[in-house]
Amino acid sequence: MKTSRIEAYLDELFPNPQCELVYHHDYELLIAIVLSAQSTDKRVNMVTPIIFRKYPTLKALKDASLADLEEIIHPVGSFRKKASYVQKIAQILEEEYQGVVPDDREVLESLPGVGRKTANVFLSEFYHYPAIAVDTHVGRVSKRLRLAYANDDVLKVEKKLQKKFRKEVWSKRHLQMVLFGRYYCKAVHPLCKSCPLQDICREKNKNFH
Repeated sequence: MKTSRIEAYLDELFPNPQCELVYHHDYELLIAIVLSAQSTDKRVNMVTPIIFRKYPTLKALKDASLADLEEIIHPVGSFRKKASYVQKIAQILEEEYQGVVPDDREVLESLPGVGRKTANVFLSEFYHYPAIAVDTHVGRVSKRLRLAYANDDVLKVEKKLQKKFRKEVWSKRHLQMVLFGRYYCKAVHPLCKSCPLQDICREKNKNFH
């Protein structure tokens, strides 16, 4: 009953949820997801058009000046590490995978800067593979709405959500929970007063506004 109420509300708020990262090619999406770690989609979307306009192919990207990439990527944070990831990913995809991002989780997670969450987001968005990626928004919403325990790590949260939601809607629920956490169930000043799930929420007795 609790899960069905959550799903109904998510469907009401976001009937057709969309990934907010802007991309035109498979590798652009993968790189955008890598850049979004500890950053925001909005900030990443300001940076990626500059990168892909200046370096429009994987070959151009792998041969780019690292210092120039660092300067462009600077606004998203961890710019030195992320610039290195971007260049190495471009090199590996160009030289080992004929310029195509593979639909293989193991291969994806072997790429620099790509962990389970990044692989899940990419596989779900680009290849429509059923997956639930647990980012800060999904983790926060899951714990507040008692879909997971407060001390669960990301893998435990992912496994619990997989059990609670039907596999065919995993990708949709992931996107909905990201958007719900981003715009409603925010880390600071969540919109609790208008939320019909207050009685479920673990934080209902705290002084949120």
